[in-house]
Amino acid sequence: MATYGQFCPVAKAMEVLDERWTLLVVRELIAGSTHFNELRRGNPKMSPALLSKRLRTLERAGVIRRDVVDGRTSYHLTECGMELRPVVEGLGAWGIRWIGDLGEDDLDPHLLLWDIRRSVPLDAWPRRRTVVRFDFTDQPARTSSWWLCVNGEDADVCDYDPGFDVAATVVTTLSTMVRLWRVDRTWDDALRTGDVRIDGPSDVRREVPAWLGRMSLSVVPHPLRDPALDPA
Repeated sequence: MATYGQFCPVAKAMEVLDERWTLLVVRELIAGSTHFNELRRGNPKMSPALLSKRLRTLERAGVIRRDVVDGRTSYHLTECGMELRPVVEGLGAWGIRWIGDLGEDDLDPHLLLWDIRRSVPLDAWPRRRTVVRFDFTDQPARTSSWWLCVNGEDADVCDYDPGFDVAATVVTTLSTMVRLWRVDRTWDDALRTGDVRIDGPSDVRREVPAWLGRMSLSVVPHPLRDPALDPA
């Protein structure tokens, strides 16, 4: 671990936290991921080897603990780690407020669907298994189609056809869907302009935006956003 050679508490904290991906691993743990594959799905561009290294560093620092039950390993934030929640949330709020530019490299369908899956408002969905398909028209074939499957209190996301009936299909670009998720655009506007299309029965089409919900940080006021877009 690199050091700054300073007694300043900020410097000592950053010796643990400022390595690449470290706070994003903490972000995933705060969001509820506990297993290695879940942490990978939340950081799909992070190599397994680097994730293992960062988990070891966080464990040595006392930020996380590693549990093994019946041969399966899980990771959990310690009291020390949980104190990072307001730090991570504060960084996210700052990013929403002041870092509005999104480049093509920032648009990752794996992370988008994983983020939707873990915060989807389950109570808004039918009690029976319901599947929404996403077709991203600007993505290569291997990452263009995704399926969000909700069954009662469980949600999962697939990058292959799970074989279930599809209630509705959202057809749009990845860029548009990310902006809808962040509430940088409204569904009404995107539907009106044709930038998004929802295929399915009319009653289901009306429900899809509410089923999907929105990014948790979308409640943060955005200085560049039209006031009409601010979440209530």
